[in-house]
Amino acid sequence: MTARNSTVAVLGCGLIGQSWSALFTAYGYDVVAWDPKPQSLSAILDGIARYREQICVRVELPPAVGSFRFAETPEAAVSGAFWVQENAPEVVSVKTKLYSRIEDASGLDTIIASSTSSLTWSQLSPALSRSARFITAHPFNPPHLMPLVEIFAADAEVRESAVSFYAGLGRKPVVLSRDVVGHIANRLASALWREAVNIVAENIADVAAVDAALVHGPGLRWSVVGAHMAYHLGGGRGGIEHYLRHLGPSQEDRWAALGTPRLTADLCARLVEGVLAVANGRSIAELEADRDSRLLKVLAARQTSSR
Repeated sequence: MTARNSTVAVLGCGLIGQSWSALFTAYGYDVVAWDPKPQSLSAILDGIARYREQICVRVELPPAVGSFRFAETPEAAVSGAFWVQENAPEVVSVKTKLYSRIEDASGLDTIIASSTSSLTWSQLSPALSRSARFITAHPFNPPHLMPLVEIFAADAEVRESAVSFYAGLGRKPVVLSRDVVGHIANRLASALWREAVNIVAENIADVAAVDAALVHGPGLRWSVVGAHMAYHLGGGRGGIEHYLRHLGPSQEDRWAALGTPRLTADLCARLVEGVLAVANGRSIAELEADRDSRLLKVLAARQTSSR
């Protein structure tokens, strides 16, 4: 945070916007927010307070907390901000229309960051005359708990500023060398889920078995080492070089056996039935609370082990 300006604009106050707002205010930034169809202010404030409490459970922060207030227009929200976190719907025309409203109202040095999960910098940046100040900064949901922020910026200085800003929020910034649909994490998640769906489609196993295999197997391992490092260790004393030389062909055989399922009506019905069976009557809110509780415990364990 700079001494000159500690104001962050948050555009869009759904789940992602509330999560970002909790993170920003927990770290002492003042948030000015705007939403085209805001819920009741009390509901948004309750969400931010709940998320901020979760942050404080795992991070020791100074007692000073940033303020939060609403602006009536996006122009008013960004007018005094050094950073803009945009969370508009994943529609190019919606986002670019918003950019056309806020660019002139924002400062010349203000960085506009899009939380987009599927759109690219190349798709969105042409709408801005100062495109060098625009970045994509995709968080992994929920942003106030998940450390990952995937960044693409065309300008090196802006990219460094973005890495520094998000790292200062306790995030783990990862920089893309070029922009691509889905960034990194969503491409990996999509590839995994495609095969998870294919396993159900081919009657290899049901939804519950697929999810259990992931959570109690590779998911647990991936929480401490990445995909490439896992195979480096899988190569034994010879590491990844040995693995690629001796087991590479078997890996290619597995790749060739992966499926490309179609989301037919029948398959969708089976997926819905399977997921609802695992949910066992719990509401989305209850499932989110359970997820977040477990995430906090995992994050706490990771933090302890890294000391």
